[in-house]
Amino acid sequence: METLVIPPVRTGEHLLPDGRRLGWAEWGPPDGTPVLLCPGAATSRHLGFGAEAVADLGLRLISLDRPGLGVSSPAPGRTFAGFAEDIRRFAEGRNLGRPAMVGNSQGAPFALACAASGVVGALAVVAGADEVAAPHFAEALPPELRSLVELTRTDPDAAEKVFAGFTPQAMWDMVMANSPAVDLAVYQEARFAAAYRTALDEAFAQGAEGYARDTVLAMGRWDIDLSAIGVPVDVWYGAEDFGHSPDQGRSLTSRIPGAVRHVVPGTGGAVLWTRAHLILRALVRHVRGTD
Repeated sequence: METLVIPPVRTGEHLLPDGRRLGWAEWGPPDGTPVLLCPGAATSRHLGFGAEAVADLGLRLISLDRPGLGVSSPAPGRTFAGFAEDIRRFAEGRNLGRPAMVGNSQGAPFALACAASGVVGALAVVAGADEVAAPHFAEALPPELRSLVELTRTDPDAAEKVFAGFTPQAMWDMVMANSPAVDLAVYQEARFAAAYRTALDEAFAQGAEGYARDTVLAMGRWDIDLSAIGVPVDVWYGAEDFGHSPDQGRSLTSRIPGAVRHVVPGTGGAVLWTRAHLILRALVRHVRGTD
């Protein structure tokens, strides 16, 4: 079985022009083709994926702590556009050009904002959190989620306070309670579980405000012009994953020019870890122009 996670090879913090710091972690050769990772909800830069694929394909995988998570400086009231600008400055400061990006779970809309802003050159949305506040999903959401979406729409400040009450243990319990058996086999594997729980603890090291702001942005209406995306986008969902998107990304893909949707059998929301080679090979083809 392929190794699901390994510790980062390199870690550091990048100083942004306004004095804030952006935490990063890397896997693969330092001169490899850069691929940024926008991680899932409430996880830090330390939870990577695809170590073997990264090595085989000559990639430099760079995972980033969003503001207020891990070691990245807080940015209260931040927006999707503000995050994309942070990534633009990060890429410029580290001479990455227009790198490829992977957006996983709650990291997906942030990655889509980077694509819409022209910051990245290609994108893989993997088990992406969909725009659940979009009207066409209103009847498809479970009642509890529907009420949180409605609160986020009508009173985002109140919703942010609700999400600020979450803890690493609450996040772990929520994922374990809502994942299919095929994903639990991944998440509860000893080394993966240890890495995942460490990443949760690190993400909440400054408190829950960073996660809360992420969630209000992701669960509300997105102010992202998906039609402006002009780079290759692949949208990946595991066939057993119905939690991240009610229609497994069908409508999301249709809103992104030229995007291609893939539904992978035999896996669910853990598709990032179970099908890393498949996802990264497709991304590399876009970046390098190879078949």
